[in-house]
Amino acid sequence: MRSATVRSPAKINLALAVGGVRPDGYHPVATIYQAVDLCDEVRATTQPSGDIDVTVTYDGRSPTETAKVPLGPENLAVRAATLLRERAGVSDGVSLAIRKVIPVSGGMAGGSADAAAALLACDLVWDLSTPKAWLVQLAGELGSDVPFALVGGTAMGTGRGDQVSPVLARGRYYWVLALAATGLSTPAVFAEYDRLNRDLVPPDPQIAPALMAALRAGDAAALGVALSNDLQDAAVSLRPELAHTLAVGEECGALGALVSGSGPTTAFLAGDEEHALDMSLALTRSGTCADVVQAVGPVGGAKPIGG
Repeated sequence: MRSATVRSPAKINLALAVGGVRPDGYHPVATIYQAVDLCDEVRATTQPSGDIDVTVTYDGRSPTETAKVPLGPENLAVRAATLLRERAGVSDGVSLAIRKVIPVSGGMAGGSADAAAALLACDLVWDLSTPKAWLVQLAGELGSDVPFALVGGTAMGTGRGDQVSPVLARGRYYWVLALAATGLSTPAVFAEYDRLNRDLVPPDPQIAPALMAALRAGDAAALGVALSNDLQDAAVSLRPELAHTLAVGEECGALGALVSGSGPTTAFLAGDEEHALDMSLALTRSGTCADVVQAVGPVGGAKPIGG
């Protein structure tokens, strides 16, 4: 048997612009992803039976969250292993052990991170040496955020978010993440977005030039002002308590505050590490969220950490 362990990062959407729903049911988006050092790990071990199975352990706040991670073929990491095996003509099976750190259904692409890690880990244990470009293509078949989890750093996503290209970004950014006790369904948030905008024709999604300029300059204060998320109103509509969490962070002098992706995690940009610690303590004392963690970005995408 062979084993490989791959670590894969969570993402924050610095900007998320959403267009009107297409005939296929998807919304075109334009987004700027940033990978942060909150990571899941996937350990792949070959098994000659031909089976693909998965186990999940959870590091963090609530062991009950593991119940939300499917353990059957619908698990995104299992789907990733299955897709790679089919395309590569592999007969061996694999056992996947997922160590969860990224919040489940938190708008930070934890499932996508697991899928990216599984693709890379299985590629290693099956000794396939698949070109990175092909793995990214397979990742796009699995889900909108999976290609970015492979690439990492700071990048633009277009289409469904799966067409990823790097952007010039300088600097190191300190984030405070306020985590909710329960997750939010991404389809439910998009449905609420459609309901709130049913009388409008959303424009083609575009990223504000001010945000791109802030990233090029490494200007955290300017980046904070330019943060945006078209899904934020929908997430707050479904979870009104998120407005209170956002208000606490803003009162603490956050350079910027927004709901991460489809939520319910809220992200606050701090000026430095000390500011991040002060904001974390204030959010914890406020009782408006289940837990608070600090993260730094950007970091690289999925990478092996040992056999």
